[in-house]
Amino acid sequence: MLLWVGLGNPGPEHAKQRHNIGFMALDAIQRRHGFSPWRSKFKAELAEGQLAGRKILLLKPQTYMNLSGEAVKPASAFHKIAPGDITAWHDELDLAPGKLRVKQGGGTAGHNGLRDMQRALGTAEFGRVRLGIGHPGHKDRVSGHVLGNFAKDELWVPPLLDALADAAPLLAEGKDAEFMTRVALLTQEVR
Repeated sequence: MLLWVGLGNPGPEHAKQRHNIGFMALDAIQRRHGFSPWRSKFKAELAEGQLAGRKILLLKPQTYMNLSGEAVKPASAFHKIAPGDITAWHDELDLAPGKLRVKQGGGTAGHNGLRDMQRALGTAEFGRVRLGIGHPGHKDRVSGHVLGNFAKDELWVPPLLDALADAAPLLAEGKDAEFMTRVALLTQEVR
């Protein structure tokens, strides 16, 4: 069983913010692959389904970004999911808009959701799907950028979400490189 955690902030006022691209990605996967409806559990919204023959739990913590671990820890403990089988889907300032990278373990790069997951799990050895939102150019503008809504002219967002949903079975199979390649191919015309 795999636990995929979308990082974001709850509530309609945050729904279209760059910081919520992790929630958006899991919503796209849930819709595309016929996962169960979202239900409240573990201080989160939870949906269940299967991809490539693997059971997947999708988790959107409702604790706000800085306390994401408060949802991840009880969900992983209840389902006996090891940190190596957990993947955080999150926004990444250091990647160009629409680009993505998959990695296992590593630092938090100042991302409070990752930092709290690491604190709660007691390790940094969980996976990450880093979804590029670009950097605003100066550190004083970072907060407004990540907490700002995607602009109407950021046409890459819907195709990226569709591509993530389309390629998700590859990630479930542990084919990280193939997953990244498939998403890149599906989105290359949009950038």
